Amino acid sequence: MASLSQKRLFLLDMDGTIYLDEQLFDGTLDFLSYVRRIGGRALYLTNNSSRGVESYVDKLRRLGIDACADDFLTSVHATVLHLWKKNYRKIYCFGTRSFLRQLEDAGLPVVTQREEGIDCLCMGFDTELTFQKLEDACILLGGGVDFVATNPDWVCPTWYGYVPDCGSVSEMLFRATGRRPYFIGKPRPDMVYLAMERTGFSPQETVLLGDRLYTDIAAGNNAGIDTALVLSGESTLADVETSDAKPTWVFDDIRAMLTALEQENRQ
Repeated sequence: MASLSQKRLFLLDMDGTIYLDEQLFDGTLDFLSYVRRIGGRALYLTNNSSRGVESYVDKLRRLGIDACADDFLTSVHATVLHLWKKNYRKIYCFGTRSFLRQLEDAGLPVVTQREEGIDCLCMGFDTELTFQKLEDACILLGGGVDFVATNPDWVCPTWYGYVPDCGSVSEMLFRATGRRPYFIGKPRPDMVYLAMERTGFSPQETVLLGDRLYTDIAAGNNAGIDTALVLSGESTLADVETSDAKPTWVFDDIRAMLTALEQENRQ
């Protein structure tokens, strides 16, 4: 295990890690200032496919963080790469209008209505969910099309608690059809590999910071890098005891991790 002081590439989950809805967590701005001060790089990794990178850029700027599109890697990036490799003829897009635009912009053959020739159902976190989409999905899955989903997250955090995420809707479809999707985003290591390739940092210089054991921490473990769990989101210390995905470090929040980084660098 490398020491915290060796870390230069910080892969940050967002919801529950650096903010919750429109509330930026205390310590986030100071943490990002520290990363710049040591000559490091922060990239934002998210499983949330319901919105495009542009909306994340706008949100972070609204919260006081200067960000650009190159600072983000999303489950949609990894999903697009997967779909292109499969060379599907026609893909049913089960998701938001933003998700549809992202797939269209990537040049993928996507449709939003059930029709002849569909050979893949691709599902994202859908905040515009309708019963028609669920019915279409059941018919398509019953017909044997491939089933791909952007992320396995059970819930998405909000200011009032949680709402069902892509993993929960996938489970509902499994109960109806007996089919489970091939999940793309965290805990798969693809986004971590893309981040290191994009920046040139080594695994020893990289750490993934997140609030979920079964996605964030598992993704870092699967990629062979160190991980830091923050208790400001979904996971608790009790969860750490029972989870197969063990973090390298556990901190109360991003402020506590910053304090540990600064202490190590002073030694």
